[in-house]
Amino acid sequence: MTLEPYYTDAPLPQPERMPVHVVLDNVRSAFNVGSIFRTADAAGIGCIHLCGITCWPPHPKLEKTSLGAHQYVQWKRHETTREALIWLRSQKIPIVVLETRPEARVMGQFRWPQPVAVVFGHEVVGVSDEVLEMADILLKIPMFGVKNSLNVASAFGVVAYDLVSQFSRIEQPTTPFLY
Repeated sequence: MTLEPYYTDAPLPQPERMPVHVVLDNVRSAFNVGSIFRTADAAGIGCIHLCGITCWPPHPKLEKTSLGAHQYVQWKRHETTREALIWLRSQKIPIVVLETRPEARVMGQFRWPQPVAVVFGHEVVGVSDEVLEMADILLKIPMFGVKNSLNVASAFGVVAYDLVSQFSRIEQPTTPFLY
C-alpha cells in the first residue's frame, strides 16, 4: 500500500520563536541544510539565512531531510554571507561565528546575547576569512577526541540546544533522578 502525501490549505502554526538568526555560509550539502531546518524548527529558532552556494527551498534533497520543517522556519536568501551580516549588523544583532580556532571562546562558558546571529560554515573549509573578520565573537564546541570538528548539521544541533537551555522557560524537574 502506498500512502499519498497529505497537503492542506489550513494556515501553518506559528509557535513563538527564539530571537536567533542562523547564518549558513556556503554550506554545500542540501541534506545538511534540510537537517538544519528540521532541528531549527524543533528548537524554536527564529530565522535561517541561506548564503552563497547554500541551497534554498524548494529543493528535493533539502525537503527530504527537513521533512517539511522548511515550511515553518522563516528563511531569507542572500547572494553572499557578507550581505547577510551587513543586514544583521544594521539590526544591531551581535554576530557569533562557530569555528575551531584556538582563540575561540568555549561554548558552555559563554552567555548567549539576545537577539543573536550564529554563523556556520562550509563543511570542508569552514567560515571564510571575510566572515571571520565580521564576527563579534568566535565560539567553539569543546572537542575531546582526535577530530576537532563535527558535521555542520550536528554542530548546529549542539549549538541550538545550548541556546534553548539558556533562552527557554522549560520547567526543570524538581524531583531528583532515581536509579
